[in-house]
Amino acid sequence: MVLVVAAAAVVRVFSGARLVADASALGRVELQPFAGSLVRVHARGADGRAIPLVASHGRLTPRAQVEPGERISLSIVVRRPGWESWALGKTRRETLTVKTPVATVVSPWVTAAPGARAVVRFDTPVDRVSVAGAVVAGRRVTLPTKTPAGSITVSAAARPWEMLGEPVRVTWFPQADRPVVLASPGPHARATPLTPIRLTFSEPVSQLLGDKPPALTPAVHGRWTAADDHTLVFRPSGAGFPFNSELDVRFPSTLVVAGATGAGKHAAASVRVSIAPASFLRLQQLLAQEGYLPLDWTPSQADVPHTLRSQLAAAVEPPAGHFEWRYPKTPHELQALWSDGVPNEIMRGAVMMFQDEHHLPVDAIAGPQVWHAALADAAAGKRRTDGYSYVYVHRDLPQLLTLWHNGSVILTSPGNTGVPAAPTQLGTWPVFEHIPIGTMSGTNPDGTHYNDPGIRWISYFHGGEALHAFNRASFGTPQSLGCVELPLASAAKVWPYTPIGTLVTIEN
Repeated sequence: MVLVVAAAAVVRVFSGARLVADASALGRVELQPFAGSLVRVHARGADGRAIPLVASHGRLTPRAQVEPGERISLSIVVRRPGWESWALGKTRRETLTVKTPVATVVSPWVTAAPGARAVVRFDTPVDRVSVAGAVVAGRRVTLPTKTPAGSITVSAAARPWEMLGEPVRVTWFPQADRPVVLASPGPHARATPLTPIRLTFSEPVSQLLGDKPPALTPAVHGRWTAADDHTLVFRPSGAGFPFNSELDVRFPSTLVVAGATGAGKHAAASVRVSIAPASFLRLQQLLAQEGYLPLDWTPSQADVPHTLRSQLAAAVEPPAGHFEWRYPKTPHELQALWSDGVPNEIMRGAVMMFQDEHHLPVDAIAGPQVWHAALADAAAGKRRTDGYSYVYVHRDLPQLLTLWHNGSVILTSPGNTGVPAAPTQLGTWPVFEHIPIGTMSGTNPDGTHYNDPGIRWISYFHGGEALHAFNRASFGTPQSLGCVELPLASAAKVWPYTPIGTLVTIEN
């Protein structure tokens, strides 16, 4: 009897089956000599799905890759030998819940010595990473970096049977004797008015700047946000940075400043970024679309969206397209004045007309106010509907004025240009002053002065030269002191068609 009891005790001791954690597999099955045979292995994810397993030398690994950090429940069933199942039962079940390992970057901010590649450290040995050409050695991963600084997204898997984990943005900095800031756009790089300014510091922002963001000169509407504890991003709002300007981003102390790849590294207390100029061609496109030109413009592809952000981007990089005359019978004198992408008198007049209608100073210069208003009109889809007028005057006898509007001749009238001692100058000019009645004064060829009040329907276009009504016995010959004199009825009809910006051509 004692021998039987002893034998039973030995069987009980040496018939154990355990399911334990393992350094390289999901789990490991430990079967003692009299434990019997493994007949069933199960694994289920946290969502209840079945996970097929491979059992090899007691180690259990998934047949398909699983996610890092996933909780997986393992279950095994062991069938005991028949000679002991009478005492211990036919089967034994063991369960174990494991969490798949996660390879975590110790710090995403690293420094690379000159000529050396950046090295990223993980908190656990790594099987592989997402970066082609990276060298994995336990917890160290050497990145295939080719620039002194930069950023790269790295995903890692701690085991061969795991998927790659969540991507982490790793930034490396050049070795320096003081903190480094990587700027994008970099020093002296060219940006658009709405380009965000991204600053990535080698040390936490709070240590370098405290609670005050960098100062911008000139001041621009927008806001700073913290992308992380090492990175600040300024996003301009409204119309953004002024076109063709220099922006200074100033720090409270001197840092090592460089571009996003480490280019242009130097010690400075600020980053200077150049804001791109607006395209003259795009201004032509806008004024054509908004009805200030005798031409239309059609984009080659989809038109620029009616948003200020899209319009600002197009102002720097104009889309492709083509111009065409709006009217089939456009005077050849007017057509000869136009050039795509080049300043010309048609554009000069259009800018002046735009300025006048938007209550801006009329100086024919497309400055910030003109651009902001033109972009706002484009975003709102506004278009001028008053049509396009043009006046041309022949100095050859008989002298005639022709008023053309929207493809048709509205009026042809005899007029008087300047006498030989005070001729009306040849050329094309835009109307710059438009008054219904006024006093005209000046100097006669003989040196005497004149002062004529009550002159009607005046449109000044070149210095003191103007279209206006005047009481003469006849018209069609040189009689004025440089102006284009018209009969009262003709002048009254011409005047409403010659607002500021209307072109007047004097030709032989």
